[in-house]
Amino acid sequence: MKRAVFFILSIVLCLGTRAQKETIMNKPYIDNRQLHWGFFIGMNFMDMEINNNGNIDPETGEQWFAEVSKYQPGFSVGVLGALRLNKYLELRLTPSMHFGQKFIKMHENISGRDTIQNMRTNYISVPLSVKFAAPRYNNFRPYFTFGVAPTFCLNNHDQEAFKAKTFDCYLEIGMGCDIYLPYFKLIPELKFCFGLADIISKDRSALLDQSMMKFTNGVRNSSANMIVLSLYFE
Repeated sequence: MKRAVFFILSIVLCLGTRAQKETIMNKPYIDNRQLHWGFFIGMNFMDMEINNNGNIDPETGEQWFAEVSKYQPGFSVGVLGALRLNKYLELRLTPSMHFGQKFIKMHENISGRDTIQNMRTNYISVPLSVKFAAPRYNNFRPYFTFGVAPTFCLNNHDQEAFKAKTFDCYLEIGMGCDIYLPYFKLIPELKFCFGLADIISKDRSALLDQSMMKFTNGVRNSSANMIVLSLYFE
C-alpha cells in the first residue's frame, strides 16, 4: 500500500515540475461550466482497524486476537457529477462501487493456531465532497477534497467468524491534479477513507457454528479504512 501511495505522489510531483514552462492552454473554458460530468476507474486497498478486548476462556485460559494480515488491491468504478460554486470551489457527487477483500488472521495464544478469513467486500458508496482547487497554471491544476460517504455493504458473511454490518459512513480526504488535454480532462486522484462506525456485527443469530462466536466476542470494536487511487475522465 505504501508503494502505491508513493507512486501516485511521485506522478503528481513530476506533473507539477513539468508545468513550470508555459504552454498552450487546452480546454481554456472548461472550468466555467456550471455542471461537470465524468466517470472514473481505479484501484483500492481495504483495511480494518481492529481493537481486541482480550477475552479469556475461563476453562482453558485461551485468548483470541484478530488482525488484518495482508492486503490485496481491489477495483473501483463510478461516475462524477460536479457543481461549480465559484472559481476555486466545487461540490462533487461521485456514486461508486468498490470491490475488494481483506484477510483477517485470528490467533489463539496457547495453541498457537491461526485461522484466516478472506473477507470479500463489495461496497456501494455515495460520496459528497467539496473540491478546493488552486489557480490553474498552464494545463495543470492541483486540488484537495474533503467530504463524507455513506456506504452500503452488499456481502453476506453469515457463516463466517466476522460479519460486516450493512451500513457505514466514511470521512474522505483526497488530493489530485486536473490535467487539461486537447479533448478532455484527465484527473489522477488519491483518496483516504476513514470509517466512522463499528462495522463488526455482534448479532450472529444466523451463525450455525456457534464455536466461531469466540472470535466475534474477542473484538471490542473495529472500523474500516480504504485508500482509493483513481483516474477521472471529464
